[in-house]
Amino acid sequence: MQLNQDQIKQYHEDGLLVIEAAFTPEEVAILCDAYQRDSRIPGPHIITEEGSDEVRGLYGSHLRQPEFTALVRDPRFLGPVTQLLADDVYVYQFKINAKAAFGGDKWAWHQDYLAWKICDNLPSPQQINVGLYLDEVNEFNGPVIFVPGSHRNGLVRDSRNEGDAKSDQHLDPDDIALTPEQMTSLVRLHGMTSPKGPAGTLVFFHTEVVHGSAQNMSPFPRKLLLATYNDVTNQARPAGEPRPEYVVCRDTRPLSLLDASLLAVGAGGSR
Repeated sequence: MQLNQDQIKQYHEDGLLVIEAAFTPEEVAILCDAYQRDSRIPGPHIITEEGSDEVRGLYGSHLRQPEFTALVRDPRFLGPVTQLLADDVYVYQFKINAKAAFGGDKWAWHQDYLAWKICDNLPSPQQINVGLYLDEVNEFNGPVIFVPGSHRNGLVRDSRNEGDAKSDQHLDPDDIALTPEQMTSLVRLHGMTSPKGPAGTLVFFHTEVVHGSAQNMSPFPRKLLLATYNDVTNQARPAGEPRPEYVVCRDTRPLSLLDASLLAVGAGGSR
């Protein structure tokens, strides 16, 4: 999949680009099955909702499930990424954020790059997030809300909140949340947008674009797969012990395009 010049321009102006129904229902079903398998593997890579055993975040699934290993090399992911970012990229982080029906919690307003600058001493935001809707995303089930264009002025804040961290497993957006005053100013300047779409929709977004989402009060689940790609020249330089591989990937070799269809991989074909 190749982006046209209008799409490339829109991404650089808004910090995000939506491509509806890029994956078929059959492909989404394969990925959802892989998610269900992976969510049953116990370990610190699973983040649960506070006071519940419902999955809130699932990290590093591409290290355990062949369908996700293939997905990060799929031309619909990797092709646009090389156009928008760099020719040589690797997966910096892979996670699936799940909002269960009737209670999946919010994600605070934040910029992703700040977390990686703080925790991993990442030199610059030479990264791109690729989001894939594993469920239909509508106005009811806690869609991601973006502040388009908010990436163009860099980081809004440069440190985390003082005091106890919300999670010991990762840096939670609550720890780097923007203030109401900051958000009011940004929204007055840029407005807000919340892309909806069927399962299989792709959203490419900059790691400095401000975003967040509300609680899911609806009967509809909302699973969002997120693969973050990093330019191979932009290596993390942690001051101490690197974070676990399920949070920050250690394999920084450039990725090559998948030579088989995702359906074939899901059916036990070439990996």
